[in-house]
Amino acid sequence: MSATAAPAPGGSVAPKEGMSKGKKILYGVTAAWLGGIVVFAILFGITAHKAPSVASGVFSPTDEFKLDTWFKLGPIDFNKGVLYLLMSVGLTLGVMLYISRRLEKRPTGRLQVLVEMFYSLTRDMARDNMDDTMARKYFPLIATLFVFILVSNMIGYIPLPIDTIEKFNLFGAHIPSFQLYAADTNVAFPLILALTVFLLSTYEGVKHHGPFGYLKSLMPGGVTGPIVPLIFGIEILSNFLRLVSLTVRLWANLLAGHLLIAFMGGELGVLVGQAVVSWFLLPIGIAIFLFEAVLIAGLQAFIFAILTAIYLGSAVSSH
Repeated sequence: MSATAAPAPGGSVAPKEGMSKGKKILYGVTAAWLGGIVVFAILFGITAHKAPSVASGVFSPTDEFKLDTWFKLGPIDFNKGVLYLLMSVGLTLGVMLYISRRLEKRPTGRLQVLVEMFYSLTRDMARDNMDDTMARKYFPLIATLFVFILVSNMIGYIPLPIDTIEKFNLFGAHIPSFQLYAADTNVAFPLILALTVFLLSTYEGVKHHGPFGYLKSLMPGGVTGPIVPLIFGIEILSNFLRLVSLTVRLWANLLAGHLLIAFMGGELGVLVGQAVVSWFLLPIGIAIFLFEAVLIAGLQAFIFAILTAIYLGSAVSSH
């Protein structure tokens, strides 16, 4: 039998399906990427040509996370960390006010459906880890932390002209270079949030149990004998380690993500002095960027919020 298309009902020959649009785009992008590797290899070669700033050690990938003071407002050093913090606060308040003015008793749009899903999620975080009184009291804090950290994380993946050290000339104006930065990559930002949660959980524990009762509540039930001092020391240490874990989890994940994006997006090629390396790794940089922006930004906000609920709830319970 020949490999011709089978006749369709009615005697006509069915048209042969062509390549899908998605495959055409994929093949086109792959061809452009491979062609770019060849072009870069021909134009710049495969030998290292390090920039003077790299060869002398002046340039460092960590420079983008340094907080150089732009100007001072009294005792406050205004830098890009402060700028991103103010942007996060402004956007969080703006989002909350925008949503609150458009809520209706009967949902009529996707926005309100999404808001109600978020409300149910954060309400369940509080209810599943605390009694009703504490849940009503701390639900606003948990929801606000979730939104605030999420907004802060998301704007960290938007390139903005904040690199005042490296500038480019635009019609005679020296404009700061575009850069990815997030307030979370400065350890002071997550530390303040974690310290707030730690102090509130300690306050609730002392209020509920009393000072000595709270310390006693940290001990697991049924522990007796000479091992009590050791276990008590471990429990006290683990209680303080909550502060460290909340801080480091948020800070390290965002910092590592931004470093990976920068390295795979071109900085590694700059460090080794080969433009072809930057072009070769660019798809990996884009993939990491999408992974971080789509998943990690929301996941870290969720983890911080749910751990806040867990720590507050466990402060008023006994082991």
